[in-house]
Amino acid sequence: MTAGLRVVPANEAPWEDLAAVLGTRGPASRCFCQRYKLARGESFAAVPAEERAWRLRVQTGCGDPGSATTSGLVAYLDGEPVGWCAVEPRAAYQGLVRVFTVPWKDRDEDREDETVWAVTCLFVRAGGRRRGISRALARAAVTHARERGARALEAYPMRTTAAVEEELHVGTVGTFAAAGMTQVSAPTPRRVVMRVEL
Repeated sequence: MTAGLRVVPANEAPWEDLAAVLGTRGPASRCFCQRYKLARGESFAAVPAEERAWRLRVQTGCGDPGSATTSGLVAYLDGEPVGWCAVEPRAAYQGLVRVFTVPWKDRDEDREDETVWAVTCLFVRAGGRRRGISRALARAAVTHARERGARALEAYPMRTTAAVEEELHVGTVGTFAAAGMTQVSAPTPRRVVMRVEL
C-alpha cells in the first residue's frame, strides 16, 4: 500500500471530504455515483445534480460512524481525501440490475442476490493519480465486502485502449486483477466483468 494511505468506510468520513474528492468540475462532480442507482422510470437528466449529491450523502451515511451501512470507501493520503470507491450489494444498483444489460450477457444468475456485491466507481482526484490509490481502494473493497458478509464481489471495468477519462470511473482490468479478481466474461470488446469469490 502507498505510504501514508488510509482507506475508511464512507460513513466514517465527513461529507466535506467526499465532496472534496469528487470536486466541482468534471463527471464525478455531476454524477455523484447515481447513474446505476436511479429507480425504474428515472432518467439521469431529470434528477438535478444537487439531488444526486444529496442522495449520495444519504447513501454513504457520511459523518455517522455508527451507521450499519454505507455505500463506499474514502481514501486519504497523508490526511488529505483523495479517492472514492462505490461498493455495496449489487442489488442496491437498480440501474445496473434492471437497465444496464451489458454485464449480464451470457450469464444466468440472480441479479438481485444480496450476497453478491459490486464496485461501480473508482475515482481518484487530480494530484493523487498514478500513485497506487485505485489499486489500494480495490483491495480495500474486497476486504470491506468480505467483512460485511458478501460471498462474491464484482466489478465492470473498461479496457483502457482508447478509453476517455469519463469511462475510467469504473476502473481498469489491471486494477481489479491486482485486487485478486479474475475475468468472468467480456460482454463487449471493451467491457469486462471481473469477480472474486469471498
